[in-house]
Amino acid sequence: MSLSVRQLEKVYQSRRGRVQALTPTSFEVGQNEFVSLVGPSGCGKSTLLRTLAGLEESSGGQILLDDAPVSCPGADRGMVFQNYTLFPWLTVLQNTRFSFDLEENTDYSRTDGEVMSRVGRVYSLLDLMGLSKFYDAFPRELSGGMKQRVAIARALANKPKLLLMDEPFGALDAQTREEMQELLLLLCRHEKTTVLFVTHDVEEAVFLSTRILVFSARPGRIVEDIRVPFGPDRTLDIKLEPEFNRLKRHLLELLHKEQPSGFDRNALLQKLVQNSNS
Repeated sequence: MSLSVRQLEKVYQSRRGRVQALTPTSFEVGQNEFVSLVGPSGCGKSTLLRTLAGLEESSGGQILLDDAPVSCPGADRGMVFQNYTLFPWLTVLQNTRFSFDLEENTDYSRTDGEVMSRVGRVYSLLDLMGLSKFYDAFPRELSGGMKQRVAIARALANKPKLLLMDEPFGALDAQTREEMQELLLLLCRHEKTTVLFVTHDVEEAVFLSTRILVFSARPGRIVEDIRVPFGPDRTLDIKLEPEFNRLKRHLLELLHKEQPSGFDRNALLQKLVQNSNS
């Protein structure tokens, strides 16, 4: 699998005029890489991911997946969002095999053997996710972490070449988030999945990634492409290592520089002191 993003650009038209979300951006992603996108809010990370998924049109540039142009959604890309996006009226099993059932109702050329093989994959993924006892459960009966496991299983059901994840653990508590991070690493090793992952959590990016692309404030551009010097056999203990914290600190410094100007911290502190003395 190879992903090539060439001079990709995104411009919106708003009531206030032209808004450039993403400047012409280029990068490559190779087989089995886990690439995280980090940057200030509004820098175009999610826009880039949605464009790669075919959910938004670009304003310029080109996306090539295995040398084939990408312009619309396809089974070669799986997408996982922050808010789970499960169908509340379907069970865990039905949600996970939804795309299969949709195809089976429109594609009558599939043999019984092909259908059974695909259904078997759904059961295998749910078992890997620790959901073997919840096939018949509805989303309302699941915790947030379990819902996201179902969403990931559904995204992987078609064996996509590329898994796109937009802050998938952002709504989870700290303990569940770490559990999901470990699960995702193990799953990627098992499935040999290539991942493009948007997060605001620097520690999460360092723990999960083989590479981290750091974006500037809007209009977004890549300011640094960082190779993460850890192998695939990572555990949570790695977060205590000096090299891990050095890289985390470097990322935080980069993001602080790229943060768009907001409040004047010193002026605000002086104002607070004045108010407390009055």
